[in-house]
Amino acid sequence: MTCTERTPEFDCRLEEIARVPVLLVASDYDGTISPIVNNPEAATPYREAVVALRSLAALGQTHVAVISGRALRDLARLTGLPEDVHLVGSHGSEYDLDFATSLPPDVAALRDRIRGELADVAAASAGLTIEEKPASVALHYRMASEDDAQRALDNVQAGPASVEGVVTKHGKKVVELGVVSTHKGDALENVRRRVGASAVIFFGDDKTDEDAFATLTGPDVAVKVGDGETAAAFRVDGPEDVARLLARICELRTQWLEHTSAEPIEQHSMLSDQRTIALVTSRGRITWLCVPRIDSAALFAELLGGPAAGHFTICSADDAEPAPTQEYLGDSLVLQTSWKTFTVTDFLDVAGGKPTQRAGRTDLIRSIQGTGRVRIEFAPRLDFGRSPTRMQIRDGGLVVEDTLDPVVLRSPGVVWKLIEEGAHQTARAEFELTDHPVVLEMRSGTGSLRDGSAAIHDRINRSQNVWSSWAQQLVIPDVQQDRVRRSALVLKGLCYGPTGAIAAAGTTSLPEHMGGVRNWDYRFCWLRDAALSAHALVRLGSIAEAMQYLDWVLSVLDSSECESPDRLQPLYDITGRQLGPEAEITELSGYRGSRPVRIGNAASRQVQLDVFGPIVDLVAELFEHDAPLSTQHWRLIEAMVLAVEKRWQEPDHGIWEIRKPRRHHVHSKVMCWLTVDRAIRIAHRFLDQDHQQWKTLRDTIAEDVLTNGYKPNVGAFTAAYDDIDLDAAALHVGLTGLLPADDPRFRSTVEAIERQLLLGPTVYRYRTDDGLPGFEGGFHICASWLVDAYILLGRHDNARNLFDQICALAGPTGMLSEQYGPQSQRALGNTPQAYSHLGIIENAVKLGALHADVSNQQSVIQP
Repeated sequence: MTCTERTPEFDCRLEEIARVPVLLVASDYDGTISPIVNNPEAATPYREAVVALRSLAALGQTHVAVISGRALRDLARLTGLPEDVHLVGSHGSEYDLDFATSLPPDVAALRDRIRGELADVAAASAGLTIEEKPASVALHYRMASEDDAQRALDNVQAGPASVEGVVTKHGKKVVELGVVSTHKGDALENVRRRVGASAVIFFGDDKTDEDAFATLTGPDVAVKVGDGETAAAFRVDGPEDVARLLARICELRTQWLEHTSAEPIEQHSMLSDQRTIALVTSRGRITWLCVPRIDSAALFAELLGGPAAGHFTICSADDAEPAPTQEYLGDSLVLQTSWKTFTVTDFLDVAGGKPTQRAGRTDLIRSIQGTGRVRIEFAPRLDFGRSPTRMQIRDGGLVVEDTLDPVVLRSPGVVWKLIEEGAHQTARAEFELTDHPVVLEMRSGTGSLRDGSAAIHDRINRSQNVWSSWAQQLVIPDVQQDRVRRSALVLKGLCYGPTGAIAAAGTTSLPEHMGGVRNWDYRFCWLRDAALSAHALVRLGSIAEAMQYLDWVLSVLDSSECESPDRLQPLYDITGRQLGPEAEITELSGYRGSRPVRIGNAASRQVQLDVFGPIVDLVAELFEHDAPLSTQHWRLIEAMVLAVEKRWQEPDHGIWEIRKPRRHHVHSKVMCWLTVDRAIRIAHRFLDQDHQQWKTLRDTIAEDVLTNGYKPNVGAFTAAYDDIDLDAAALHVGLTGLLPADDPRFRSTVEAIERQLLLGPTVYRYRTDDGLPGFEGGFHICASWLVDAYILLGRHDNARNLFDQICALAGPTGMLSEQYGPQSQRALGNTPQAYSHLGIIENAVKLGALHADVSNQQSVIQP
């Protein structure tokens, strides 16, 4: 088949592959995107192919690779392609331009030997040339006579090709002898895994490209360029046809991405009643809500499955109307979205009942006020849309049928029409606004559609006051005050009032790698994350959340599910119970095609020995704020120290919950040290006791960390004792005080992390292979740790600059997700993320103290 004779099957496969979540477009170079020429140095690529490859690489969730037998330096020089195109040279041997200098001495010597022998073969006849590469040497015989070429091949086969350790590859009029065993199939698989590709299309013309074709399966597409036997399913004539196909793929891919665009993660705003949270898009569309709890099944899940997964939309009936504006009302979680002639005020009612009550309900209220014509769609979908959702129209509103907990929508005066959408129904209405507000009240936990006693403006004011009165009591440092106050409100909103648990984030499965599989459920209470969140609020003067959280921890320890303190799991659900098995919701397509969508979290079964330290550190911080601590809290401290004493020498899965064998993580050991160190302080303050046994344990752990955690050849504390990979969490060696800030080992660790993990406004947690495909973003919390490290080192300008950059990444209403992608310049991961917001608070408190010190010094020297 030729390009001009493209079959309907080929066109169909191109359209299908253009619609996969993450696409890798890969190609050979010579004879594929550039013509075969007698002089390899003159083989420049077709301009149309380069334009198409550049355009593809610029698209979201789309990756481009050129995998060639050429040396990587030559490939980079000839193509002139940007850095976001993956260039692989020497049939997969070279991914790094400095590759040649990294060859072991014996391998480099073998390469030099075959270079000399091939040079002798080439000198024997006209038309023979050699091409030197970092890990191989090629003999080209395109310009030689048939007799001379055959004689040369025989000499190569009998001579250097027969040497042990030499790998021979035959191409078009070329034989290549390599000293590293690899091929284009290995290279393609490596790139596929690195970018987390859902499918690959590969173009190749040479025998060596058959290795790449052999790896393609399922939705992948293999395209042979030119004549010859091949495993590829499709064939085109030459490089001009490849250029046209690349342009076509780019066109199809662009169209698909435009139609599947989702609201950027950072554009969402949060509502909370301290039982659950809702997410609202910048256009006033509710796309996420779980009821009755934050970790329950979703009623609206458009965020993870598109409109068919459930949403609650209010918008202008005029589709041409400009996008609305959005803001919170003061220091609250009452959200206002304003169109040209009307405004929608959204909130989860926190004034109707105390959030700390065990029994309660969730009321989502949407008040529309103004003029103009509005359109409403109420599309609940039970259990993430897995159960048919039917409704009845009643006097005063709608009733959702067959629910475990009753759900109704009170909407007096609204005329609804029920639309059949497969197994579900959607309620739609369109009407002209008058001077009177239209109030839509979705009630979860009651089947009543009766009118409430309070007017809507009173309910808005009461809920607003609940949040703002709490926020006004905070002691906000004189640094990014609005951002700090908003972060505190986010943490307060993630608190589960009935038990005191604090959720790590409000969502599940928002991707850490767009279109990939790094999607996790964070709607639970991690012992570590919650302690750090409570600690941040204590730093702002609010101790109630910390005291309630410690009550939750004590209840977990007292439960029948907890064998002993040293067997505490890293996380529990928000009621303090163990999680069930991690599962996948196959019915949901995921945010921008990022699958699977997960519920539950298998990390609950991991060993994470760092969980004890933040809890004890929180109690120590509460002592500094004169909190009403009791013998129950002392019992908790003793339990945490006992757990460390029993298990600190064990390997664990670490703070990052890597799903690989356990290691001796530096951060976990440091947190064990922190547990005992802070317990010693508390013992002195609380009981005026001096625990010599604890001091010995603390010093033993410290010596272990200093002996095994620091790698002189790296100049840094690394992720674990057994390797040299860097980890931003190692900064806690200094942040906790295990080492003083002026220790050169801490300083060099900061500098190493700065060189290798800092990129723009974010810091990667690590850069090593964690067993999962795709590239995650940088973590906001890691950037905040680096800010704290800068402060300790006296690098105050660096600290302020990085802190301001982190703050600038927040969305329009102040939300921060878990991560930031420097390449895509988009938020990644679940949102809002407690880690990210507590980092803002901790940084601000420390920077505010610096500001206060400077002000005090200036006032002292005033005449």
